[in-house]
Amino acid sequence: MARPDYPSWGRYPASTPAGISRPARRTHALAPQTGSVLAYGNGRSYGDSCLNNDGTLIDMRGLDRFIDFDPATGLLECEAGVLLADILELVVPQGWFVPVTPGTQFVTVGGAIANDVHGKNHHVAGTFGHHVRALELARSDGSRLVCSSTDNAERFAATVGGLGLTGLITRATIALRRIQGPFMDVDTRRFANLDGFFSLSAASDADYEYTVAWVDCSARGDKLGRGWFMRANHRPALGQQPDPGHRSGPTFPFVTPISMINRATLAPLNTLYYHRSLRSHHRANQHYQPFFYPLDGIRHWNRAYGPHGFLQYQCVVPHADGRAAIIELLERIAAARAGSFLSVLKMFGDIPSPGMLSFARPGITLALDFPNRGKSTFELLDALDDVVMAAGGAVYPAKDARMSAAAFDCYFPAWRQFETHVDPAFSSDFWRRVTGARHNPT
Repeated sequence: MARPDYPSWGRYPASTPAGISRPARRTHALAPQTGSVLAYGNGRSYGDSCLNNDGTLIDMRGLDRFIDFDPATGLLECEAGVLLADILELVVPQGWFVPVTPGTQFVTVGGAIANDVHGKNHHVAGTFGHHVRALELARSDGSRLVCSSTDNAERFAATVGGLGLTGLITRATIALRRIQGPFMDVDTRRFANLDGFFSLSAASDADYEYTVAWVDCSARGDKLGRGWFMRANHRPALGQQPDPGHRSGPTFPFVTPISMINRATLAPLNTLYYHRSLRSHHRANQHYQPFFYPLDGIRHWNRAYGPHGFLQYQCVVPHADGRAAIIELLERIAAARAGSFLSVLKMFGDIPSPGMLSFARPGITLALDFPNRGKSTFELLDALDDVVMAAGGAVYPAKDARMSAAAFDCYFPAWRQFETHVDPAFSSDFWRRVTGARHNPT
């Protein structure tokens, strides 16, 4: 029987765990189970890395306590089920911010570590794992390890970006980033094609902490890769200004009978957004919530993709062949009329990621959502894989639901070294799919 209360964010594939464990205390979070187990945070992984069909999911949201926070140093210790949103609510008024954040604040600390998430500031801050000073890992043999870059360092490197497979992350200490207020100085510029993106990226990295672009994935020819470039820095406090309350936005009420993002709506939506303003350049003082988390303003927006859900595809290609690879990817997507309204392009910096299976690496990253149309969607994504593999790139496991074992082996050649750190009781649909592993029968 399906368990719709524990899906992935893409709502594909189906979530059918055999059991759910809901620990209330981290000291007893990993109880003996029959078969395999896997931590489940807040369900914001897009594919099947957070699913353990026919096994047990450990619902971590009960482990949501703050343990310690030093407002003088910005060191925060908390349980793994704490959301980034909860951290921001606590620390922003005290002049601190999370050092790295993905495009949603509704991820758990454990999930941020397990997927070694990245943000708009990778070129200056690296990934989330760079700012984890220590974590506690509960293993199925009853051991509890404190891991860091100096203590149990190899296990730490396996756990950061390790997709929740090395054991149960129960708590972590994170170094926050000092800010002077909740507002951002945001500069937004329209660019006419992919060359415009590369030009703006090169001109922005030295002076802006946060950079990202939206691209029109339906544009072709000399308009290929056109879009809007956003760059921003934290700015000093501007006196008493109201918090916009972005966390409490409207909720998308139901799963639509068909995807609202389809071949009929895709090009018009992209064109309208590209021409959303007569001005090609805007500069504004903006609260951090709509800048970092625009989609969090609509709860359950994933329901707009209909009953079959959607697949997100995020890849990174190295700088050397990156321009040609991005051109080919965008051309294939536009030709298939199968892209999304949520298309993001960004440059990763040269900061090496700390995890054995970390996704972020020097290069250009492209992320899109694809409505699940069945065979044609999977064939297109396989074709995109061919481009990424030929360029020496990788696809993000946290957003994947279909890459082949051969592709995974190409993207993450360190996986066999990582495999030696996998807890024998832990598994996921993703891991079994890309390695041929089986459920633990004990």
